Amino acid sequence: MASMGNVLGLIFANMHEENLPELTKARAMASVPFGARYRLVDFPLSSMVNSGMTQVGIITQAKYYSLMDHLGMGSEWDLARKTGGLHILPPYGRSDNGVYRGRLEALAGAAEFIHESGAEYVIMADSNVVANMDFKPIIEFHEKKGADITCVYGRGVYSSERASKFTVLCVDDNDAVYDVLSRPAISGEMNPALNIYVTKREFLENIIRESECRSLYSFETDILQHKLHDFKVFGYKYDGYFEIIDSMKSYYKANQDMMNRDVCHEVFSLDKPIYTKVRDVAPAKYGIDANVKGSLIADGCIIDGTVENSVLFRGVVVGKGAVVRNSIVMQGTVIEEKASFINGIADKDAALTKNRTITGSMDYPVFISKGANV
Repeated sequence: MASMGNVLGLIFANMHEENLPELTKARAMASVPFGARYRLVDFPLSSMVNSGMTQVGIITQAKYYSLMDHLGMGSEWDLARKTGGLHILPPYGRSDNGVYRGRLEALAGAAEFIHESGAEYVIMADSNVVANMDFKPIIEFHEKKGADITCVYGRGVYSSERASKFTVLCVDDNDAVYDVLSRPAISGEMNPALNIYVTKREFLENIIRESECRSLYSFETDILQHKLHDFKVFGYKYDGYFEIIDSMKSYYKANQDMMNRDVCHEVFSLDKPIYTKVRDVAPAKYGIDANVKGSLIADGCIIDGTVENSVLFRGVVVGKGAVVRNSIVMQGTVIEEKASFINGIADKDAALTKNRTITGSMDYPVFISKGANV
């Protein structure tokens, strides 16, 4: 079996942002905050590091300042090293002055980095899936099957609205992928691709070169669909917890899932921790009238009111008599005295003023934009 130190990880920072416009207007998908103190990029990046990978490239397109600030030199993930390590790969301009249109063009911009890595295998992942995954058995599966491309997928029951944002795989009893559906208008039980793909480096380089010659840009459409029967494409079923972030509703649900003790322990495992940027902030402070139940509370919060089934990021202030219920409140937001925020998502540095009440529903959480004063 190939050494995991000889596997290159590539993480796409900006894919699928059109599905989460409220939170990606000023930040990359990879930078979207999650679970009180993390960013979405922490999940694929930590999974790669915990699997023994020592070379990771982050392919960016736009709005990546906060991502660079978060990742730094990669020291939190033990990737600040002389050989290999973490590399942030900036976008490149095409001849028509545009940035990449899809995964294949993004890979073309990183072709030199991929070649010089000297890796035997490449694992590609997006930033919109919350999961704590071990990549070692996926590489073993890829080798055992003699696959050209291994696609990691999950299984679940989905509405046609959600399926219309997925790539859905049809897999036979031998794990071979025999059909690929792109954004199908179907509902029921299905196998959504988790946007994690494994190939040999040389195979990937050949795909990149041919795609450049033919002006192809979509890996899912131009390779998986149109060339499915030219290559050996297999599907690896991932049985652990996962959530695909494809809307504000699924983002809200994934955060709410962390209130489930079993799910939280699986995702934030002590054996395979999710690493993130560490900040030196005082612990959360609870006032004498504070009432907190079933919530994730980050350091630096000051709570004098009621918080139930909610996720509070660093530095959130909940005033006396205020109520936060079934909500996600991001860094630096203030819920003032006797205000109520129920079934909602508040972006960074917002404020809900005294005596105000904002209520959404579990299916359609209300949203307060970054820096807004309501």
